[in-house]
Amino acid sequence: MSRGQMSQEKEQLYKSKLKEALSAGVSVLKSGGLAIDAVEFAVRILEDSPLFNAGKGSVFTHEGKHEMDACIMDGLGRKAGAVAGIYGVRNPISLARLVMEKSGHVILCSQGAMEFAKKMDVVFEPESYFYDELRFKQWQQALQEGIVQLDHSPLDEKKFGTVGAVARDIQGNLAAATSTGGMTNKQFGRVGDSPIPGAGNYANNNTCAVSCTGSGEYFIRGVVAYDVSCLIEYKGLSLKEACEEVIQKRVLNLGGDGGLIAVSPEGDLSLVFNTEGMYRAFHDASGQEAVEIYKD
Repeated sequence: MSRGQMSQEKEQLYKSKLKEALSAGVSVLKSGGLAIDAVEFAVRILEDSPLFNAGKGSVFTHEGKHEMDACIMDGLGRKAGAVAGIYGVRNPISLARLVMEKSGHVILCSQGAMEFAKKMDVVFEPESYFYDELRFKQWQQALQEGIVQLDHSPLDEKKFGTVGAVARDIQGNLAAATSTGGMTNKQFGRVGDSPIPGAGNYANNNTCAVSCTGSGEYFIRGVVAYDVSCLIEYKGLSLKEACEEVIQKRVLNLGGDGGLIAVSPEGDLSLVFNTEGMYRAFHDASGQEAVEIYKD
């Protein structure tokens, strides 16, 4: 993502939606609610928007479908739930939470996850709900070029990405949630880092909550979200130091790019990325708040 790829009007649409999602999560926390509720509600708003590659705005697979992945994790007891390769589900993050709370498992995928979704009576939408003209054009371009690509494809008007949220509640509990439509033109049931606890999403009340975005294969290989936690737990690094080490050194050394958002048990925040920009928003315990896109 580089400056000037979108009009100011389009950027304001993104900022407005980020602000809406942020306000939803903050409202939960200010009322004494749980971090796990805050991250779910924030991500649901982003999933319901066609602006992002998650839920309604998910990219097209090679077969012209929308296969979505999501993970949610509670830092209290390190409970987690995830889904991969699902379709037609309006809010994958809520299905992931049901996996955590109702299934007795951590990750459900493909047809089994769909059967579970129907059993849980989640909201389904028709295929037309997930259709987006720009995503369709991205898919057509990828088909012509014979490539699989991240959602930020070389079109004149850009749309980005995987969505996520992290939070700390008044009880000191941490939580993280991540949701994505994956890569344009993906094949063979490809699954990225987003639904894998420890890779694209992680929460531990003793260390941090992390949600990642970027080149998923590299984030899986680097076990990025858990790597941040490990550096805090075993090496004594601060949240900022751990996030900088992982994103600015380790991921780059593997050949990947991307970023993450993270929060510590003390309420410290880190929003770090090794690209020119990353859509992000935060609200801290002092009341400071910001919605940003680029590095400066």
